Amino acid sequence: MATALYWLVIAIVLAEFVWSTVLTLLNIKASHGPVPDVLQGLYDEARYRKQQDYAMTNRKFSLVSDLVSTLVTLAIFAFGGFGLFDAAARAVSGHPVVQALVFWGIFYLLSWVISIPFDLYRTFVIEQRFGFNRTTPGLFAADAVKSLLMNILIMGVVLALCAWIYTLAPRWFWLIAWGAVTLFSLFMQYFYSQLIVPLFNKQTPLPEGELRDAIEAFAARVDFRLDNIYVIDSSKRSSKSNAYFTGFGRKKRVVLYDTLMEQLSTEEIVGVLAHEIGHYKHRHIILSSLEGFATNLLMFWLFSLFIGSEELAAAAGCQAASFHVNLAVFSLIYTPLSLLLDIVTNVISRRHERQADAFAATHGLGHAEASALKKMSAKSLANLTPHPLVVFTEYSHPILAERVRALTQSAQP
Repeated sequence: MATALYWLVIAIVLAEFVWSTVLTLLNIKASHGPVPDVLQGLYDEARYRKQQDYAMTNRKFSLVSDLVSTLVTLAIFAFGGFGLFDAAARAVSGHPVVQALVFWGIFYLLSWVISIPFDLYRTFVIEQRFGFNRTTPGLFAADAVKSLLMNILIMGVVLALCAWIYTLAPRWFWLIAWGAVTLFSLFMQYFYSQLIVPLFNKQTPLPEGELRDAIEAFAARVDFRLDNIYVIDSSKRSSKSNAYFTGFGRKKRVVLYDTLMEQLSTEEIVGVLAHEIGHYKHRHIILSSLEGFATNLLMFWLFSLFIGSEELAAAAGCQAASFHVNLAVFSLIYTPLSLLLDIVTNVISRRHERQADAFAATHGLGHAEASALKKMSAKSLANLTPHPLVVFTEYSHPILAERVRALTQSAQP
């Protein structure tokens, strides 16, 4: 017999799909708006038509992939999939940790299999058609297998740890598990470049020369210790470019895409890195980590209220409450709050991005960063006129026009 919780979960899944669809349709409408004055000339007529085609193609693809994902989720929940997976897990072992691993392992493998055709289409049809893809079928297969194994290992460790903690201390599970996951997250952040990146890319120290000298000179000028500057071979997968900082303390390093070095001048690259250094100077990395830890603490506490609910398990078609089943149902119920928290996080993130841009402009690199952003956006066929509601809810960065205007105006003498 269907319960109120059963219909609540179905309503939440459908509402999320409707919300996502509305945002996509709003973006389609907004994409036909006039190009902001500050970005005039970024695309010539032919390339702007290509950008519009690329944006529309991706949005249609997003609508289809979201629909399939929603239908699969509804089918699994509404027609007893949770119960079948739970029965399979219980048949393998009577230990709750093993049951959790088997139950979620089935889920993850199923989602991985479903996602592969979409990833193939995105890479070898959409990205190939618009000239971005450089991934070979062999590299795609290797990436897919390595990602699968890596995610199974990492998620398996976290899941097993949380399930084990619950068996030992159910009353304080939420606090102890949160602490353990936080420590694991800090470990992964610290050793990300040494443990994860080498599985997919080759990192080589930036050789001596004009670019390294310019980066080191700027870092010294703003009193920012920078010992590790690396180049990553991103060009073997895509022509799109980027740069980022990773790690903290002595493990902190700058990572430049090799495509970035092909597309930007030395001053523009320094402008991009000045922005990243601005994040460190304003302690945005620490603040963002604290925000994430606080959000996780709330999530663990809320889950602790549902973890023993027999009603929750019954709504999913299961005979008894368990860590793994109740976690699965809770993850669906938590979706609306997660979306709201994401909006708050994005609002804060956009504020941080403005501060980092201001840091670059204050140190004389506003025009250089603005030029770099325009080049990278043009190269990647970026959307110049996203809908304001989409920006408010989903964008972690201000739109390009706002950033370029602020960078160039604040850089005026």
